[in-house]
Amino acid sequence: MNVFAEMLMNEPAPMAIWVVLMLLTLPALVVLARPEGVRDPRRALLETALFVRQTGERRAARRTQRAAEAAQTVRYAEEVRVAATQATEAVDRWQAHWQAAADRVDATSAAWQAASARWARSRATAAFGTPWTPRTPLEYAARERFLHQEVRAAADRGELPGAAVDDALAGRAGWDPRLHPVAQELVVHRACAEYLERAHRAAVAAERAAWHDVQLARRSRDSLCREAILAESRLVAPAVSRPAVRGVVLVPA
Repeated sequence: MNVFAEMLMNEPAPMAIWVVLMLLTLPALVVLARPEGVRDPRRALLETALFVRQTGERRAARRTQRAAEAAQTVRYAEEVRVAATQATEAVDRWQAHWQAAADRVDATSAAWQAASARWARSRATAAFGTPWTPRTPLEYAARERFLHQEVRAAADRGELPGAAVDDALAGRAGWDPRLHPVAQELVVHRACAEYLERAHRAAVAAERAAWHDVQLARRSRDSLCREAILAESRLVAPAVSRPAVRGVVLVPA
């Protein structure tokens, strides 16, 4: 233990007096340390006081700047966290949209296959020819009613578009009410199979587009989650009083 420490512990009063004297003589020491201070001590003292005040102002400005930067960092971290949360919710919505599109693909595929099977059976039946029927006005009226009923029933099942009913009633777009019911059934089944094939292809294209959107949403979410974690790592706790920022967990794709 040196002499200074022993004096501080055993006789604190003289030590306190010595510190007070040093503080009181500090301005004089500062003034006398410069040659200009000897010639004009009042001016040197004022300049010294101005220097001390400017130093304090610069320190306060630096503290204010650091506090503002820290507050801005906190705001940015909060904004990125909110964006990452919203991106995660968007991924869930796009995932549900893609799942609905995938279900639509399965449904249209099953409907198309069933319609294709009916068309195949109609072709096999039509290969034996059509039964003979008398060519009377009543017969043609019955054939027309049969065509209208078949087309309307197919449209109600979703196997034909609604416009097909109007076309059949008007006798246009390939709908011929004069054909035998066997031939008319073949035409209806073929139209259903072709329409459902187009619907299936459209559903496949929509499912692929939805899956692409899901992938884009996932990449955006992952990027925002990484940015949120990086922003939180830049926070400086002692610089500013701020609310806690919750961490965002990176969700695997």
